[in-house]
Amino acid sequence: MRVTQSMLSANSLRHIQNSYKNLGKLEEQLTTGKKVSRPSDDPVVAMKGMRYRSQVVEVEQFNRNLSEVYNWMDNGDAALDEVNNVMQRIRELTSQASNDSYETSQRQAIASEVKQLRVHLESLANTKVNNKYIFNGSDTSGKPVDLSKIDQEIDIATINEGNAKDYTLFAEDGTQLLWNDTSGAFIDSKGTKVEVPVAGEYAAKEVGAVSVNQRDVDIEVTKGVNLNVNITPQNVFSLDFFSDIGKLVSALESPETKGEDLSEFLGILDGHVDNIISERAELGARYNRVEMVESRLSSQEIIAKSTMSENEDIDAEKTIIELTSQETLHRASLAVGSRIIQPSLIDFLR
Repeated sequence: MRVTQSMLSANSLRHIQNSYKNLGKLEEQLTTGKKVSRPSDDPVVAMKGMRYRSQVVEVEQFNRNLSEVYNWMDNGDAALDEVNNVMQRIRELTSQASNDSYETSQRQAIASEVKQLRVHLESLANTKVNNKYIFNGSDTSGKPVDLSKIDQEIDIATINEGNAKDYTLFAEDGTQLLWNDTSGAFIDSKGTKVEVPVAGEYAAKEVGAVSVNQRDVDIEVTKGVNLNVNITPQNVFSLDFFSDIGKLVSALESPETKGEDLSEFLGILDGHVDNIISERAELGARYNRVEMVESRLSSQEIIAKSTMSENEDIDAEKTIIELTSQETLHRASLAVGSRIIQPSLIDFLR
């Protein structure tokens, strides 16, 4: 086959162009720090990179979810701690007032303080975080406790099918019965029905007096794992909780109340304190689990980012050496090309 000058020139230009292409690719890798800039560079690496990146994004989202979990639990525990302190103060005042040596004016002064503490307990029950009520189950936009409705006496005889939806019934054991339009009756969590007119020992309060929402607020902390971040409000901020403190205030204000009458409230207060401690303990157990989940997510994040880096990131030292070698080859290619293309027919006729 006859090799012409034009063939040599074309081959030389093609090889030089490929050399430029290789130089550009290596320079781009050093600039971006990535092995591939587009799927066509290496489809396998690109596909793996998409999976690894999705895993990293997922772990980062779970870490953000954990921040919300901690926010709920920290604020919930802090509020319950304050509630416990208030209850201890109320118990201390009750114990003092149970002494028959206290005069009526002294007990009324204690009653005034207990009354203010009761209002403070209402504000704690209505704690908001990020404009959400944390002690009202999943109904985070509704106010869980309203003392004005708690203190309002409702005559059960006035409840009928026309206004029943505006009320909640409370059994002696604290069980809540909510109105159900489909059944046309008040129903509790066990399915017990109470039709109107209401018969039996029930207390009626307007809807909104205390929280009736028992649904958990769940936040996903790992894939497929949801964690309850709130407490059951009915176990702490129940109707009995505020009603018993209200009865204590009335007893302290009455001149006919004896020391032994006030002593009976000590056991009642202790029962409510036990409920608070139980909820804090249960919340603390979940808090410990969150810390373990956080530790696990931290390890997963490190592994996921390391795997993604190994798949996508370049070895800078290796790439620099390859670029230097390619540059040397490119210069040699240019030198050889200039020597091949330079001679012409005139050069041979001299």
